[in-house]
Amino acid sequence: MGERTTRGPGLRASLFPLTSPLRFLLLSSFLIPLGSFMVLPFMSVFLHERLGMGLGTVGVVLAVASLVQFSGGIVGGALADRIGLRRTMLWALALRTAGFAGLLPALRWPPLAIWALVLTCCGAALYLPANKAYLVHGVDDERRPAFLSAGNAALNAGMAVGPLIAGPFVLSSPGWLFAAVTTLFLAVTAGHARLPGTDGTHPAEAKDTARPSLLAGVALLPFAANALAFYLYFHFQHFLAVYAVERASSAFYSVVLLLCFTLVIVVQPLASGLIRRMPYAVALAVGFTGLAAGLAVLAAGTRAALLMGGALITLGDIVLFLKNDLEALRRSPRSDAVVFGQQRLAAGLGACASGMLGGQLYGLGERAGHTGWFWLLAAAQCLLLPPLLLVLRRRTARRPVPDGDHEGALTRDDTDGRIPGR
Repeated sequence: MGERTTRGPGLRASLFPLTSPLRFLLLSSFLIPLGSFMVLPFMSVFLHERLGMGLGTVGVVLAVASLVQFSGGIVGGALADRIGLRRTMLWALALRTAGFAGLLPALRWPPLAIWALVLTCCGAALYLPANKAYLVHGVDDERRPAFLSAGNAALNAGMAVGPLIAGPFVLSSPGWLFAAVTTLFLAVTAGHARLPGTDGTHPAEAKDTARPSLLAGVALLPFAANALAFYLYFHFQHFLAVYAVERASSAFYSVVLLLCFTLVIVVQPLASGLIRRMPYAVALAVGFTGLAAGLAVLAAGTRAALLMGGALITLGDIVLFLKNDLEALRRSPRSDAVVFGQQRLAAGLGACASGMLGGQLYGLGERAGHTGWFWLLAAAQCLLLPPLLLVLRRRTARRPVPDGDHEGALTRDDTDGRIPGR
């Protein structure tokens, strides 16, 4: 009986009852990626085939856009501290709406498509830290994993459905598609304008006349672990399409992605409580082992291997991405929005490094006729690189950890000096 009291509330008890603003925010967490992924996954095809841009130019544009979308989150977190969560989300949605609207005239003037794409990515960078911080505002630590995982599930559901809806129209009727996405974002922006405001500034920071730097108070170990996790995961994200289409088909590649999205939608909310209680060292070991196993399985190149490898990689990232966010929130004295922004910066750095280094390695494997070795090398990195985090673990282990909480397992009263919901 005593053991049950330490497990925390179940998923349903953690989420419900939901207030109207939180219901709308979770709905928006589905609608925004739904609209975005009706366009963004097809941008390489659209820019190359419809607008006639060279593949080299397309690659540079997408690399810059990805870096802006991820790493710009640290600016979004700082902006939320200055002007508040709701106002930051409104500005972000206005930028994204303008970006998607700008794709319409880009049908006649192709260079405008580049600026429109970057504008949508700037909006995404500003929006996500404020969105996550608003979602957990005023929520106690035991319920936070359920809210974050519910938001992630809604986001992945939108990402899964968007390409299925837009696929037939992106080349045949792009104008109507861009107009529909712009209209959707106008409606979502109007809904955000009706949300109640919250104070996005951490009380400890509000007393200081001088604003801290963007990286002040960063939780070093979760930051580094997040960068490493995204670096390894984006080997899969960047290069699976080329690998899978060559060995199966584009339709089967869509099936693999749908499986991955479905696992996040179903598994992460159910496992959020377990991940919250899991010691940090154990979570890192489980997550990186899952990535290693999945990447190694991909090397077989069969359809079954593609499905199994994608599933194992997704299960690994479910643990890593959620636990790194929770641990960063626990360790940092900064506001939630700033912490999420710092974690997005880590994600951007990791994803960018993966694209730069992974692209060279995949190209070497392709020229040698053995692209399976690319996945084995990525799997080996999953086992060899994480021990480097032990250096940071020793440096941060000197800090006192409350309530005998070793390696980051959260307890009922473990707020690490933070105010719940801040």
